[in-house]
Amino acid sequence: MDNNETSIERHPWPPYIPQGARIFIMGTFPPGQHRWSMPFFYPNTINDFWRVMGIIYFGDKDSLYQAHLKTFDLEKIKNLLNTRHIAMGDTGLEVRRLKGNAADKFLEIVTPVPLAEILSRMPDCCAIATTGEKAAQVIAEITDTEVPKTGAYVETTFAGRHLRIYRMPSTSRAYPLPLAKKAEVYRSMLEDLNLCD
Repeated sequence: MDNNETSIERHPWPPYIPQGARIFIMGTFPPGQHRWSMPFFYPNTINDFWRVMGIIYFGDKDSLYQAHLKTFDLEKIKNLLNTRHIAMGDTGLEVRRLKGNAADKFLEIVTPVPLAEILSRMPDCCAIATTGEKAAQVIAEITDTEVPKTGAYVETTFAGRHLRIYRMPSTSRAYPLPLAKKAEVYRSMLEDLNLCD
């Protein structure tokens, strides 16, 4: 199938920006709607992002999951993001799924997000964290920086502010790192930024 036969998909929701947001955590693009358990970032129950956050903030990988409903607890998630000043977004505004799935390697970013415009709504934001290789590459292109090693960051001035740009491990289960290790890497970053106890 060539690109002309593949439809362009626009991101289904805007970035989530709590008041006083200090970090902008960015993935690539949501999976197809048939994989959603909720209309929010990391909606697929087999992605471990919210389990990582559960371990870090509640000491329990399932604290943000409602097993009886087979979905995440969106109200509890938003409360966590609000109280910890964590914004959420994705790097792709418009994409093509070259194989019809959510795998980053088969995702073509047609239009990246307008990062400078989004950051203008977050005056306190001092860090971006990308959750995987594709998102890291997109942000590196937008900010004209190097792609950091996984778990590390680069520093730059972008859109009139000093930023740390972290590259975090993917929370997809296809990424070969145990859940506890992923949580350690994310915790280290959040502690660095005084965003967790």
